[in-house]
Amino acid sequence: MPEFSAIENSLFIPMLGRIYASEHFPNILHDEKALSLKDALPEGLADKGSQSQYTLLASASRSANMDRCIRHFLRRKPGGVIAELGCGLETTYCRNDNGHTRWYAVDLPGVMAYRRTLLPKPERQTYLAGDAFSGDWIGRIRVDAPDAPVLVTAGGLFHYFEKEKVIALLRMLHGFGNVEVAFDGVSRIGMGMMRKKYMKQMGHADARMFFCVDSAAELARRIGGDACAVAEEPYYRHIDKARLKLSTKLSMSVSDRLRMVKMVYVREG
Repeated sequence: MPEFSAIENSLFIPMLGRIYASEHFPNILHDEKALSLKDALPEGLADKGSQSQYTLLASASRSANMDRCIRHFLRRKPGGVIAELGCGLETTYCRNDNGHTRWYAVDLPGVMAYRRTLLPKPERQTYLAGDAFSGDWIGRIRVDAPDAPVLVTAGGLFHYFEKEKVIALLRMLHGFGNVEVAFDGVSRIGMGMMRKKYMKQMGHADARMFFCVDSAAELARRIGGDACAVAEEPYYRHIDKARLKLSTKLSMSVSDRLRMVKMVYVREG
């Protein structure tokens, strides 16, 4: 397995969460592709760090929330295109493909090369190796699909980067027109908690975090133009909590009550 940076190495966290949910809580997320890759992951990976049920299901919940955003988008815009930023080892295509949508997966060259070894490119998904914060990938999409509505998903990505860098990306995407963005945003309180506790539990205390969202409406104002925050909902609102440990339910409840993590959806007004 190649050597990854602290941020790149976090690509295994959501995979472990999806496998755990699929094995124990398929009511939250069932990911057949992730299960099929379990034995292909680096040996001993599941023992790295000291992940709790909560941290594992937090990752699975992100995937479930993104699935919901994608399906809602494709119901509204059947001819739309899906672009996943920081795709890592995500198997979103396998869970949500409808047989005709065009998909794009974007990540750094080293991550994308490793992804290809485990997840060969599907017929209608294009793999783009490069910087998610450059305009190259959205330019490529606009060459392929000049007028198509585009949903850009960024799961577990933005909080690793400085606020101005994220806002510059959102402004740039807004300039391309007919682009919607869905991502998980961490509040200032949630950021403090993740820095102190959860990243250590997941074995990634060295992955620094910066970008937080206390108000999606304020973020839309920072983007400018006619950008608007269409949705800002508690992270665990739609997650089935049946059979979870009491500590996990309490952590989810506190997170939602304090808006520590939320799903944010921004598009043109």
